[in-house]
Amino acid sequence: MPLDPDAQTLHAMIRAAGRPPFETLTPDEARRAFNAGRAATQPEPQEVAEVRDEALPALIYFHGGGWLLGDLDSHDAACRHYANGARCRVVSVDYRMAPEHKFPVAVDDSAAAAKWIVANAAALGINHTRVAVGGDSAGGNLAAVLAIMARDGKLPPLAYQLLVYPATDMAMVTRSSQAPSEGILTSKTMKWFIDHYLRGPKDVTDWRASPLRAADLSGVATALVLTCGYDPLCDEGIAFAQRLEREGVRVTHVHYSDEPHGFVGQGKIIRAGGTALDMMAAALKKALWPPPPIELPKGK
Repeated sequence: MPLDPDAQTLHAMIRAAGRPPFETLTPDEARRAFNAGRAATQPEPQEVAEVRDEALPALIYFHGGGWLLGDLDSHDAACRHYANGARCRVVSVDYRMAPEHKFPVAVDDSAAAAKWIVANAAALGINHTRVAVGGDSAGGNLAAVLAIMARDGKLPPLAYQLLVYPATDMAMVTRSSQAPSEGILTSKTMKWFIDHYLRGPKDVTDWRASPLRAADLSGVATALVLTCGYDPLCDEGIAFAQRLEREGVRVTHVHYSDEPHGFVGQGKIIRAGGTALDMMAAALKKALWPPPPIELPKGK
């Protein structure tokens, strides 16, 4: 399957600009390059309205960036899109990142944030029974881990998990993780992220780093898993969706065969990014809002 023409245009722009791969930069240099790239490729953030007259469902969102890049601003546009499309509150979490803070600090911060949000749901105008977790890439990894923790009673129950091209196995042994790739995330870049995030080889098999390696996934929250064909994480995302289905979890798996990793946040150039956000916001709305009452026709 040829790469999406929009993505080809974006990659040509990156090559023309001479942007070096992340793994050739220091973490601080990579962060500046990542933020500059987001500003150039994602659409302008949507306006959102504050709703105060009812307790809304909520999405707790964890940004991507290899546990090393990204922040609240880099993923603000996506969070606004979800808030408008799903009619929910979105709480974006600024967890501590590598290499200054190694695994499992990001997991611990994310779990602490989820506990705090649910504990303070009334003050935040949130319906504590309708809370979802979500994230892209490294953020999808954290969301998947929190869903397992919630299933095990270590966090409050969750209603949904939204996993956008998630990292699920730190071993990097799948076909897609070994295949040549281009764009925002290559196999070399992913290995660079993992080396900065994990403390050592033993962390690879810890399910809090590699949720695909969890002994049991049954009973976790209903999930939407999005994968894309031009992505080192493609196969492990597909494997995670397949395991969820095999183990009795209701899951929707959406695969974009001609898109690269990161395309959802690059809608200014890759038009499929906006379409994907619309689709996921609609799925989130369906999951978090109860269905309207059905009026049966009255008998004659």
